[in-house]
Amino acid sequence: MQLANRIDKLPPYLFVQISKKIAEKKAQGIDVVSFGIGDPDIPTPPHIIKRLCQAAKDPANHRYPETEGLPQLRQAIVEWYERRFNLSFDPNKEVLPLIGSKEGIGHIALCFIDPGDIALVPDPGYPVYSIGTMFAGGESYFMSLTENNNFLPDLGSIPPRIAKKARLMWINYPNNPTGAVADLRFFEKVVAFAKKYDIAVCHDGPYSEVAFDGYRPVSFLQARGARDIGVEFHSLSKSYNMTGWRIGMVVGNEKIVNALMRVKSNLDSGIPQAIQYAAIEALLGKQDCIAEHNAIYQRRRDLVVKTLNKIGLKVKPPKASLYIWAKVPDGYTSLDFCARLLEEASVVVTPGTGYGKCGEGYVRLSLTTPDYRVKEGLARLEKWAGKHTL
Repeated sequence: MQLANRIDKLPPYLFVQISKKIAEKKAQGIDVVSFGIGDPDIPTPPHIIKRLCQAAKDPANHRYPETEGLPQLRQAIVEWYERRFNLSFDPNKEVLPLIGSKEGIGHIALCFIDPGDIALVPDPGYPVYSIGTMFAGGESYFMSLTENNNFLPDLGSIPPRIAKKARLMWINYPNNPTGAVADLRFFEKVVAFAKKYDIAVCHDGPYSEVAFDGYRPVSFLQARGARDIGVEFHSLSKSYNMTGWRIGMVVGNEKIVNALMRVKSNLDSGIPQAIQYAAIEALLGKQDCIAEHNAIYQRRRDLVVKTLNKIGLKVKPPKASLYIWAKVPDGYTSLDFCARLLEEASVVVTPGTGYGKCGEGYVRLSLTTPDYRVKEGLARLEKWAGKHTL
C-alpha cells in the first residue's frame, strides 16, 4: 500500500520520542528524572473532580454531546473571560469549546489554508502550528524568535511578498518553549500588521494563568481591533491541571469561530458532557487553586534557575509559563547536550531544535515534576557538571 505524501512529511511527534527513550532506560532498570513534557503533576482540584463524578452518573451525559458544547459551558467561558480580562463575548457566536485546545489548533488551518497558501509560524514554537498547516496543504514561513528581540517576532522583517500570500499568523504568549511574555503594545502591532495584509491571527494563550512574582499576563483580544481579525485559544489543562480531561476553548471573531465549528462538526462529536460540567465548575468555582499551584511552580522555577546558572547554563527566570529556556554550554549542540544528560546523568531535558531551527543552542526544562524529583534531578545535573567543563 502507498501512504499519502503528507505522512512521509510528518516528523515523529517530539514527546513520543522522549517517552520512548525514558521507557528504554526504565526497561534497563535505570531511574530517570524527566524535565521533558509540560504535563502538570499536581492533581485536578477535588471540587472539580467531585462535579465530574456527579455528572458521570447522570444518564443524560452518556449520550452524544453537541459539537458547540453545552450552553452553560459557553456561558461559563464568557463569565471567566469577563472576570479575568474584562472582555465580553456572545456565547452563541464568539465561543467554541474544544476537545483540548490542541485539536482546535490542529484543525483551524483547514479554515484558512488552501494548497500553496502560507501561515506565519513562530520558530521556536509549538510544532502543531506548522503540522496543521502542512495537513491543510499550506506552507509555513517561520518567524524567528531571538533573545535579542525578547523572543517576539520581528514583523518588519517579513517580506511583503510573503505577507501578501499569508492567510494565518500564529502567536503564543506566555510562550512555549521560551517562557517569554508580550504586552498589549506588541499585540496592537500584530493587529495592525494583520489588517494591512488581511491575515487572520490565532493567539495560543494556555499559560495566561501560570505566572509568577505578581505578573498578570494580558489577553491578545484586549488589544484594540484584535477581535476584527483574530481569535484566542485557551485551555483548562494548565490553569486547573486538567490535561487528561481534554477540554479547552476558542473565543473571538465570530466568522473564525463559526468556520472552526463547521470543520469540527464534520470531524468530531463534541466533548463528553460530564467533562463539560467539570469545566463549568473549574471556571465558575473557587479559584484559590491557581495561586496555590503557581506558588509551587515558582518555587521549582527558582530552584532550577539557581542550579542551572550555578553550573554554567545561562538562564533568565521567566515571568510566566511552565518552562525554563536555557542556553547550552559552548561546544554543545542542543541534541548533543540532551543526549549526554540522558546517557550520563539519567536526566531528560528537551532539545530546543524540537521546536524549530531557531531553538538550536537551547534546551527546555518543564516545571511539572514533583519537588523531590526536581531536587534529585538538579543534584544529578550538579554532579554531572562537576565532572565537565561548562
